[in-house]
Amino acid sequence: MSRRPPTDPLRALSSPDATLDELREAHPELWEEVSASILAALGKGTPEASVELMQRVRAEADAWGQRVRASKGNPKVSQAALPHLLRARMTRLALGRCYHAAAAAQPGGTLRFSLLNGTLVQKLLFRQGLERKPASLKQFRFWWRFVTQKRILMPLVQERGIYCFYTQELIAELKELCAGRPCLEIAAGDGTLSRFLRQAGVEATATDNRAWTRAITYPEDVENLDARGALSRHSPSVVLCSWPPPGNTFEKHVLATRSVQLYVVIGSRHRFASGSWEAYEQQT
Repeated sequence: MSRRPPTDPLRALSSPDATLDELREAHPELWEEVSASILAALGKGTPEASVELMQRVRAEADAWGQRVRASKGNPKVSQAALPHLLRARMTRLALGRCYHAAAAAQPGGTLRFSLLNGTLVQKLLFRQGLERKPASLKQFRFWWRFVTQKRILMPLVQERGIYCFYTQELIAELKELCAGRPCLEIAAGDGTLSRFLRQAGVEATATDNRAWTRAITYPEDVENLDARGALSRHSPSVVLCSWPPPGNTFEKHVLATRSVQLYVVIGSRHRFASGSWEAYEQQT
Protein backbone atom coordinates (compact mmCIF):
# COMPACT_ATOMS: atom_id res chain seq x y z
CA MET A 1 0.00 0.00 0.00
CA SER A 2 1.45 3.40 -0.97
CA ARG A 3 1.85 6.15 1.60
CA ARG A 4 -0.55 9.06 1.53
CA PRO A 5 0.99 12.38 0.52
CA PRO A 6 1.45 14.85 3.37
CA THR A 7 -1.63 17.01 4.01
CA ASP A 8 0.10 19.75 5.99
CA PRO A 9 1.08 22.42 3.40
CA LEU A 10 4.48 23.13 4.94
CA ARG A 11 5.31 19.44 5.00
CA ALA A 12 4.29 19.25 1.34
CA LEU A 13 7.24 21.55 0.62
CA SER A 14 9.86 20.33 3.06
CA SER A 15 8.96 16.78 4.10
CA PRO A 16 10.47 13.90 2.14
CA ASP A 17 7.52 11.62 2.95
CA ALA A 18 5.85 11.61 -0.47
CA THR A 19 7.50 10.44 -3.68
CA LEU A 20 6.95 11.98 -7.10
CA ASP A 21 4.80 9.05 -8.22
CA GLU A 22 2.59 9.39 -5.15
CA LEU A 23 2.18 13.12 -5.67
CA ARG A 24 1.38 12.63 -9.36
CA GLU A 25 -1.30 10.11 -8.50
CA ALA A 26 -2.82 12.30 -5.80
CA HIS A 27 -2.72 15.54 -7.84
CA PRO A 28 -3.05 14.69 -11.56
CA GLU A 29 -4.25 18.12 -12.68
CA LEU A 30 -1.41 19.88 -10.91
CA TRP A 31 1.04 17.38 -12.41
CA GLU A 32 -0.17 18.31 -15.90
CA GLU A 33 0.76 21.93 -15.19
CA VAL A 34 4.13 20.97 -13.69
CA SER A 35 5.06 18.60 -16.51
CA ALA A 36 4.12 21.18 -19.14
CA SER A 37 6.34 23.82 -17.52
CA ILE A 38 9.24 21.36 -17.26
CA LEU A 39 8.93 20.36 -20.91
CA ALA A 40 8.94 24.02 -21.89
CA ALA A 41 12.10 24.65 -19.86
CA LEU A 42 13.89 21.58 -21.19
CA GLY A 43 12.88 22.56 -24.71
CA LYS A 44 15.02 25.70 -24.44
CA GLY A 45 18.09 23.47 -24.31
CA THR A 46 19.98 25.33 -21.57
CA PRO A 47 20.52 24.40 -17.90
CA GLU A 48 19.69 27.98 -16.93
CA ALA A 49 16.09 27.53 -18.11
CA SER A 50 15.51 24.60 -15.78
CA VAL A 51 17.13 26.39 -12.84
CA GLU A 52 15.10 29.53 -13.52
CA LEU A 53 11.94 27.42 -13.46
CA MET A 54 12.97 25.90 -10.12
CA GLN A 55 13.81 29.32 -8.71
CA ARG A 56 10.42 30.69 -9.75
CA VAL A 57 8.33 27.93 -8.20
CA ARG A 58 10.53 27.87 -5.08
CA ALA A 59 10.07 31.63 -4.62
CA GLU A 60 6.30 31.19 -4.88
CA ALA A 61 6.43 28.34 -2.37
CA ASP A 62 8.58 30.37 0.04
CA ALA A 63 6.15 33.29 -0.12
CA TRP A 64 3.17 31.05 0.58
CA GLY A 65 5.07 29.25 3.34
CA GLN A 66 5.63 32.60 5.04
CA ARG A 67 1.91 33.37 4.75
CA VAL A 68 1.01 30.07 6.38
CA ARG A 69 3.41 30.70 9.26
CA ALA A 70 2.17 34.27 9.68
CA SER A 71 -1.43 33.00 9.79
CA LYS A 72 -0.43 30.44 12.48
CA GLY A 73 -1.81 27.60 10.40
CA ASN A 74 -5.10 29.18 9.36
CA PRO A 75 -6.93 26.42 7.39
CA LYS A 76 -8.02 28.72 4.56
CA VAL A 77 -4.52 30.09 4.07
CA SER A 78 -3.07 26.58 4.26
CA GLN A 79 -5.49 25.32 1.62
CA ALA A 80 -4.62 28.21 -0.70
CA ALA A 81 -0.90 27.57 -0.19
CA LEU A 82 -0.99 23.83 -0.86
CA PRO A 83 -0.87 23.91 -4.71
CA HIS A 84 2.13 26.26 -4.67
CA LEU A 85 4.05 24.14 -2.18
CA LEU A 86 3.23 20.93 -4.03
CA ARG A 87 4.21 22.50 -7.36
CA ALA A 88 7.69 23.32 -6.05
CA ARG A 89 8.21 19.83 -4.64
CA MET A 90 6.96 18.06 -7.77
CA THR A 91 9.11 20.27 -10.00
CA ARG A 92 12.23 19.56 -7.96
CA LEU A 93 11.63 15.81 -7.92
CA ALA A 94 10.82 15.66 -11.64
CA LEU A 95 13.87 17.70 -12.66
CA GLY A 96 16.02 15.46 -10.49
CA ARG A 97 14.64 12.41 -12.30
CA CYS A 98 15.44 14.01 -15.68
CA TYR A 99 18.98 14.77 -14.48
CA HIS A 100 19.54 11.16 -13.47
CA ALA A 101 18.18 9.83 -16.76
CA ALA A 102 20.47 12.15 -18.73
CA ALA A 103 23.48 11.09 -16.70
CA ALA A 104 22.67 7.44 -17.34
CA ALA A 105 22.43 8.27 -21.08
CA GLN A 106 19.11 6.48 -21.34
CA PRO A 107 15.60 6.99 -19.93
CA GLY A 108 15.22 5.06 -16.71
CA GLY A 109 18.86 3.94 -16.87
CA THR A 110 20.60 2.68 -13.75
CA LEU A 111 23.58 4.65 -12.50
CA ARG A 112 26.44 2.43 -11.40
CA PHE A 113 30.21 2.73 -11.30
CA SER A 114 32.43 0.09 -12.81
CA LEU A 115 34.78 -1.66 -10.37
CA LEU A 116 37.77 0.49 -11.36
CA ASN A 117 35.87 3.79 -11.31
CA GLY A 118 34.17 2.96 -8.05
CA THR A 119 37.45 2.05 -6.39
CA LEU A 120 39.16 5.26 -7.51
CA VAL A 121 36.28 7.47 -6.40
CA GLN A 122 36.04 5.67 -3.06
CA LYS A 123 39.76 6.03 -2.34
CA LEU A 124 39.91 9.67 -3.40
CA LEU A 125 36.79 11.08 -1.75
CA PHE A 126 35.41 8.77 0.93
CA ARG A 127 36.60 7.27 4.19
CA GLN A 128 34.11 4.39 4.11
CA GLY A 129 30.73 4.01 2.44
CA LEU A 130 29.50 7.54 1.73
CA GLU A 131 31.35 9.10 4.64
CA ARG A 132 33.41 11.85 3.05
CA LYS A 133 36.99 12.67 3.98
CA PRO A 134 39.15 15.76 3.37
CA ALA A 135 40.57 14.89 -0.03
CA SER A 136 44.19 15.39 -0.99
CA LEU A 137 44.22 17.90 -3.84
CA LYS A 138 47.52 16.52 -5.09
CA GLN A 139 46.20 12.95 -5.27
CA PHE A 140 42.92 14.11 -6.77
CA ARG A 141 44.64 15.99 -9.58
CA PHE A 142 46.69 12.93 -10.47
CA TRP A 143 44.08 10.14 -10.17
CA TRP A 144 40.92 11.95 -11.34
CA ARG A 145 42.02 11.72 -14.97
CA PHE A 146 41.64 7.93 -14.77
CA VAL A 147 37.98 8.12 -13.70
CA THR A 148 36.00 7.65 -16.92
CA GLN A 149 32.52 7.91 -15.37
CA LYS A 150 32.91 11.39 -13.92
CA ARG A 151 29.46 12.61 -14.96
CA ILE A 152 27.53 10.11 -12.85
CA LEU A 153 29.25 10.90 -9.54
CA MET A 154 27.07 13.82 -8.51
CA PRO A 155 23.73 12.29 -9.59
CA LEU A 156 24.62 9.27 -7.47
CA VAL A 157 25.61 11.12 -4.31
CA GLN A 158 23.09 13.98 -4.45
CA GLU A 159 20.38 11.52 -3.50
CA ARG A 160 22.18 11.30 -0.14
CA GLY A 161 22.44 15.06 0.29
CA ILE A 162 26.04 15.37 -0.96
CA TYR A 163 26.59 18.36 -3.24
CA CYS A 164 30.33 18.89 -3.01
CA PHE A 165 33.61 17.55 -1.64
CA TYR A 166 36.23 19.29 0.47
CA THR A 167 40.01 19.18 0.22
CA GLN A 168 42.60 19.31 2.98
CA GLU A 169 43.83 22.55 1.45
CA LEU A 170 40.37 24.14 1.63
CA ILE A 171 39.98 23.18 5.29
CA ALA A 172 43.36 24.76 6.06
CA GLU A 173 42.33 27.96 4.24
CA LEU A 174 39.02 28.14 6.10
CA LYS A 175 40.84 27.67 9.40
CA GLU A 176 43.05 30.62 8.52
CA LEU A 177 40.01 32.75 7.64
CA CYS A 178 38.35 31.92 10.96
CA ALA A 179 41.50 33.20 12.69
CA GLY A 180 40.72 31.58 16.02
CA ARG A 181 37.10 32.75 16.08
CA PRO A 182 34.21 30.29 16.56
CA CYS A 183 32.20 29.76 13.38
CA LEU A 184 28.63 28.77 12.65
CA GLU A 185 27.69 26.63 9.64
CA ILE A 186 24.12 27.06 8.39
CA ALA A 187 22.23 24.67 6.06
CA ALA A 188 24.97 22.22 7.03
CA GLY A 189 23.31 18.99 5.94
CA ASP A 190 25.05 16.16 7.75
CA GLY A 191 27.63 18.56 9.20
CA THR A 192 30.61 17.18 7.28
CA LEU A 193 32.32 20.55 6.77
CA SER A 194 32.03 21.52 10.44
CA ARG A 195 33.41 18.14 11.52
CA PHE A 196 36.42 18.58 9.24
CA LEU A 197 37.00 22.03 10.72
CA ARG A 198 36.75 20.74 14.29
CA GLN A 199 39.28 18.04 13.44
CA ALA A 200 41.56 20.87 12.29
CA GLY A 201 41.13 22.70 15.60
CA VAL A 202 38.36 25.17 14.68
CA GLU A 203 35.41 25.69 17.05
CA ALA A 204 32.68 25.01 14.48
CA THR A 205 28.96 24.47 15.07
CA ALA A 206 26.76 22.84 12.39
CA THR A 207 23.05 23.68 12.09
CA ASP A 208 20.34 22.58 9.68
CA ASN A 209 16.53 22.58 9.65
CA ARG A 210 16.60 18.81 8.94
CA ALA A 211 14.13 19.06 6.07
CA TRP A 212 15.63 16.23 4.02
CA THR A 213 15.43 13.26 6.37
CA ARG A 214 14.97 10.80 3.53
CA ALA A 215 18.23 11.80 1.85
CA ILE A 216 20.35 12.73 4.87
CA THR A 217 21.08 11.02 8.15
CA TYR A 218 21.51 13.87 10.63
CA PRO A 219 23.97 13.14 13.44
CA GLU A 220 23.47 14.53 16.93
CA ASP A 221 26.18 17.15 16.47
CA VAL A 222 24.04 18.98 13.87
CA GLU A 223 21.70 21.33 15.73
CA ASN A 224 18.11 21.31 14.48
CA LEU A 225 17.82 25.00 13.60
CA ASP A 226 17.02 26.94 10.46
CA ALA A 227 19.34 29.79 9.52
CA ARG A 228 17.43 32.52 11.34
CA GLY A 229 17.15 30.46 14.49
CA ALA A 230 20.85 29.58 14.40
CA LEU A 231 21.87 33.21 13.95
CA SER A 232 19.64 34.28 16.83
CA ARG A 233 20.90 31.59 19.20
CA HIS A 234 24.63 31.83 18.48
CA SER A 235 25.21 35.49 17.46
CA PRO A 236 28.22 34.34 15.39
CA SER A 237 31.09 36.45 14.16
CA VAL A 238 31.96 33.95 11.38
CA VAL A 239 29.32 32.11 9.32
CA LEU A 240 29.87 29.40 6.70
CA CYS A 241 27.48 27.99 4.13
CA SER A 242 28.33 25.33 1.57
CA TRP A 243 26.28 25.37 -1.62
CA PRO A 244 23.28 27.42 -0.50
CA PRO A 245 20.28 26.80 -2.78
CA PRO A 246 19.90 29.25 -5.69
CA GLY A 247 17.52 32.08 -4.94
CA ASN A 248 17.20 31.11 -1.26
CA THR A 249 15.57 33.44 1.26
CA PHE A 250 17.82 32.83 4.27
CA GLU A 251 21.19 34.32 3.29
CA LYS A 252 19.82 37.85 3.51
CA HIS A 253 19.40 37.26 7.25
CA VAL A 254 23.08 36.35 7.57
CA LEU A 255 24.09 39.57 5.90
CA ALA A 256 21.72 41.56 8.12
CA THR A 257 22.96 40.04 11.40
CA ARG A 258 24.99 42.62 13.32
CA SER A 259 27.34 40.11 14.97
CA VAL A 260 28.55 38.66 11.66
CA GLN A 261 31.99 39.93 10.69
CA LEU A 262 32.74 37.35 7.98
CA TYR A 263 30.44 35.27 5.81
CA VAL A 264 32.09 32.55 3.72
CA VAL A 265 30.09 30.94 0.92
CA ILE A 266 31.22 27.83 -0.93
CA GLY A 267 29.29 27.69 -4.17
CA SER A 268 29.27 28.34 -7.90
CA ARG A 269 30.22 31.41 -9.87
CA HIS A 270 27.07 30.75 -11.93
CA ARG A 271 24.04 32.59 -10.58
CA PHE A 272 21.65 29.81 -11.53
CA ALA A 273 23.56 27.16 -9.57
CA SER A 274 23.76 28.44 -6.00
CA GLY A 275 23.36 31.38 -3.67
CA SER A 276 21.18 34.44 -3.17
CA TRP A 277 22.84 36.82 -5.61
CA GLU A 278 20.22 39.48 -4.95
CA ALA A 279 21.31 39.55 -1.29
CA TYR A 280 25.01 39.54 -2.24
CA GLU A 281 24.62 42.52 -4.56
CA GLN A 282 22.94 44.61 -1.88
CA GLN A 283 26.18 44.58 0.13
CA THR A 284 28.50 47.57 -0.09
